[in-house]
Amino acid sequence: MRNMSSTADVESAALDLVEARIETVTPVRLAPGTHHFSTDELAELNRRFEHAPAGTIIRWAHETFGAGLCLTASMQDTVLIDLAVKVDPTIEVVFIDTGYHFPETLATAEAVRARYGLNLNIVSASVPLDDRWLDDPDGCCQVRKVQPLDQALAGKSAWLSGLRRDEASTRAAAPIVSRDRRGLVKVNPLAGWTHDDVAGYAADHDLIANPLLAEGFPSIGCWPCTRKVKDGEDARAGRWTGFAKTECGLHD
Repeated sequence: MRNMSSTADVESAALDLVEARIETVTPVRLAPGTHHFSTDELAELNRRFEHAPAGTIIRWAHETFGAGLCLTASMQDTVLIDLAVKVDPTIEVVFIDTGYHFPETLATAEAVRARYGLNLNIVSASVPLDDRWLDDPDGCCQVRKVQPLDQALAGKSAWLSGLRRDEASTRAAAPIVSRDRRGLVKVNPLAGWTHDDVAGYAADHDLIANPLLAEGFPSIGCWPCTRKVKDGEDARAGRWTGFAKTECGLHD
């Protein structure tokens, strides 16, 4: 048995406890159509959630936003999905099909759908395939990722993301709860998790993972803009090689 010292180990143990022993956080009931918390309220939520189990944070989001909540997944790993369906098996999971995914990523999405009976909403870009990624990766991401996400989030109040602080320097200060550029509430339950936490939880729960992770792709995007990472490189060094670009725009 592994030493239960990581965030993921603690999370795994917490999820096995009965409901009465899991920390509860009183949900904030929003009026229909209300998408905002004040800056002070967001700061207080972040203070309360900084050391809370991810399952507790997800449960709060579900109790607060109900059907107005969805989860976005890249189908790189399935930790957030596994945690979320334990809270609500019917939660809407949004997967953006850019038209340029690796076959392994698409196969992972279908395998995950089958395992959980997932309420999977596959949203596709509305423009035909082209070579825009060759010289305008920002524009390509805008029409193939950002605009489809905007479509998927229309009418929602909040969304769950698997973003983590240890993934890149641009994410190091990521809050657990924030407002996105649309005014929606964005919740990052795994913000404080590390790569080892994710790997440990996935192993302990026999989760489905994108096979490319084991082939040298620690950050998996579209095939034209993703390469294997060399020894000693940052996990996201394989994205958009040759361009001064580190983010696709989904988390702006």
